[in-house]
Amino acid sequence: MRFDILTIFPKIFQSYFDDSIIKRAQNKKLVTIKIHDLRDGAKDKHRATDDRPYGGGPGMVMKVEPIYNTLKKIGAVKSKKAASHRVILLTPQGNTLTQKTVKRLSKYKIITLICGRYEGFDERVRSLVDEQISIGDYVLTGGELPAMVVVDTLARFVPGVLGHDGSVKDESFSKSLQTLEYPQYTRPEIFRRKRVPPILLSGNHQLISEWRKKHQRTKHR
Repeated sequence: MRFDILTIFPKIFQSYFDDSIIKRAQNKKLVTIKIHDLRDGAKDKHRATDDRPYGGGPGMVMKVEPIYNTLKKIGAVKSKKAASHRVILLTPQGNTLTQKTVKRLSKYKIITLICGRYEGFDERVRSLVDEQISIGDYVLTGGELPAMVVVDTLARFVPGVLGHDGSVKDESFSKSLQTLEYPQYTRPEIFRRKRVPPILLSGNHQLISEWRKKHQRTKHR
């Protein structure tokens, strides 16, 4: 799977993507992540990606031209891109990201993510994308953190990225949005007088499975 991320702060991603599971996935050629500086798509001498809003108002608005030019450069213009390519605008107005959405998006070979900043986008940017996604009902400084979240969640569905391909099927949210992970324990067996439940040490996988189902936590509302 390939990810193209459009941003005005390309260095933000380096630390996160150069570590842990995502780094190993890239080293194995299972995942490719390309960061594109939107300033390279600007045509003026100042490489401006934002401007004052028409009609007045506070803050600055992301310009449409740098985004379009960058999408065109990487072959992500809607009329010309492949069916296996999905272009996503990361915005508070988008549909909230869920595991169901992640599973659907995992079928695509190329995911392009557009990160916003300032007071938002020129409205015409929305016509350039296939869908809009938000990671929650709160305000962030920009779209870079949501982009990392989307890449992380989708990369887990790529065969070979996780140590055990069954992990995605078994983990929280895969079966129900209301049912979360069961309690997990590891060594030491006793910590500050608190013991690991004896049934987990029994070796009886059927009883352990039943215990885990019984003790699965539910999501707080």
